[in-house]
Parts: sequence; structure tokens; C-alpha cells
Amino acid sequence: MGVTRVGRAGAGVVLGCATAVAGLGYLTVAGTTLGPFLLVPRTRPGARRALTAGARRLCALDRRRRTVLFGDRFPALYEPEGDRALRHVAAQTYAGLLTAVVLGLFALGAVLAAVLIISLVRGGVSVLELLGQSALGGVFLFLGVQGFLSLYALDTRLAATAFGPSERERLQQRIDELAAGRAAIVHAVDAERRRIERDLHDGLQQRLVALAMLLGRARRPGRTPEQAAELLRQAHEESGAVLTELREVAWRVYPSALDGLGLREALGGVAERSPVPLRLACDVPDALPAPVEAAAYFVVSEAVTNAAKHSRATAISARLDVAESVLTVSVRDDGCGGATTAGPGTGLAGLRGRVEALDGRLRVTSPLGGPTVVTAELPCA
Repeated sequence: MGVTRVGRAGAGVVLGCATAVAGLGYLTVAGTTLGPFLLVPRTRPGARRALTAGARRLCALDRRRRTVLFGDRFPALYEPEGDRALRHVAAQTYAGLLTAVVLGLFALGAVLAAVLIISLVRGGVSVLELLGQSALGGVFLFLGVQGFLSLYALDTRLAATAFGPSERERLQQRIDELAAGRAAIVHAVDAERRRIERDLHDGLQQRLVALAMLLGRARRPGRTPEQAAELLRQAHEESGAVLTELREVAWRVYPSALDGLGLREALGGVAERSPVPLRLACDVPDALPAPVEAAAYFVVSEAVTNAAKHSRATAISARLDVAESVLTVSVRDDGCGGATTAGPGTGLAGLRGRVEALDGRLRVTSPLGGPTVVTAELPCA
């Protein structure tokens, strides 16, 4: 935090004293005035609305203080209402009064320091008195600084509670995210299974049928040795193509190099098999969680496959690095753009489910005309 931000935050905490005085005055006057009406069932709803209306105005003032001096950005959806607004005004009043006490400690310490300096100038302070006054001043300074830091944290927590989602709302949001992530995993697994089935049926099966036909033709009676040799040569070439495609399908299911050689070598295999030149920069530690390595591999592999098949790209670059326990994977191509994660059957949609299942985020930027940038952020902790 820079010096300017520290100064603004300190001013914000000190300004909380003013809002505390306003809150204390409001609660005292409004409570005294509306208290009798709150005791009567018939007038209670109207008195309660009047009481909370003033509390909402004080909350709006406090929210403005946090936004201007602390730089907070609160969701517009969360506006304290009813008891929540009253609780915030009461809590902020308490915090502001404590801040005034801490400022009083600073003021008392400043007075003691001034008295000590004047006494030193006049020469009327012994060494023992100097040590005692210095120790007392140090205690006041320590208590003031610790109290100020604690009140800063308290002010931040009160603002987050009043102007953001509650603990129950955050818990419900987390439950919804986990439920959506589970559904995304199920959908991604089903889509991957269907994709493998299509690869086996439309690719390998057709090649195996062609291989069987070539071998059958070579075994038919009446073939000359030259004809049989030519058919066997074609069958040998077809068997090589079958092995290559089988290897491609196996790598799309799960690359064995991840277990044996690690993420860097597995991505090197992607670069070797890519029909478009791929420039790879992989600055990651050797020890990453296996699910994170697998997700990073599939992000690069799917992005490269999409670029080669659909974007008419001539160059692709991929970069992986780790910062603050987050693995960032970024793949960029110079193709025609237009890639999207929308649609249940797209490979990028499956990637989003795979990444979000690890509490990560996937962003695809692909304007028409390009370039396309696929970025995944994967927590490693």
C-alpha cells in the first residue's frame, strides 16, 4: 500500500468519528422520539419505517466515505435495509467512538512528548525521568498504533458486512457455484465421451475396415505376386495411419507423458504434432497438482486444435507461468477469430467446465478478424 493510500485510509478511519457522532445523535434523538410509537402495535410499522429511513441515509453517507477514501467498490444490489441498516449504524457508532479514544491516546502521547522536550531544553529532567517518560510514551504509541490498525480492520469488516453479501448469501453463492461446477463436470465428461466415440467410429473404425479389405483382397486367389505385394504395401501404410490416429485419440483422452515426463514435455508433444507453428513458453515448477497439469494441458491442446481447424491461423503462441499460487495459461493465434464458449457441443465449452471445476476461470477473447486469446487461471493451492 503506497503512502497516498495509507494517508487516505487513515483519513477515512478518522472521518468515521464524524459519522459516529452523527449516528449517535440520530439514534439518541430518533430513539427517544420514536420509542413510544415503537411500543404500540398500531404505530409500530410506521415508526419502524421512519427509523430505518434515517438509518439508510447514514449508511449511504458511510458507503460514500468508504468509496472515496478507501476505493471500495460495492455491488449496487446490496443496500442495507431494515434491521441491517440499524445494526450497521449502531456498530459504526461504536467503532467511531473507539477511534476517538485511540486518537485521544495519540493526543495524550503528543502532549507528553511536548512536555518532555520542553523539560529537556530547560535542563530540568534527570536520566531516570527521561527513561520513564520515554517508556510511557512508547507504551502510548504502541497502544495507539495497534488500536488504529485494529479499528481499520473493524471498519473494513463492518463495510463488507453492510454493503456486500452476508455470510449466508456467500455460502449460498458458493453452494450454487459448486452445484454448477458439478453439472459442468458431468456435461464435460459426457461430451468428451461422445467425442471419443465419434473419433473411434468415424476415424479408426473406417481405417480398420479399409485395412481389412486390403488384406482380404491380397489373400484372394488368382492374384499375381506384384498385385499382392502392392496390396500389402497399401495395407502396411494404412496400418501406420491407424496407429497414428490411435495415438492421437489416446493423447486426447489423457496424455501419458504427464505422468512420466511432466507438463512441459507433454506440451512439447502438442507443439510437435501441431500443423501450425506453435511457440511455447512454459515457466512453471515441476511439482504441480495433477488435476491442474491435466487442465492446463487440455487448454493448450484444445486451443491449438481449434486454431488449426477453424481459424486459418499461421502462428500460435502459448505461455504458462505461476504467480501467487495461480497457474495462468494463455494461448494466442493470429487467425480470423470468432471463437466462443457458447453452445453445449463446443470444445471450449467443455474446457470451461473443466477449468471451473478446479475453481479456475476461463476467458476467450476472439473478435471477428482476430486475434483469438484463450486465457485460463488455475489455482494451484
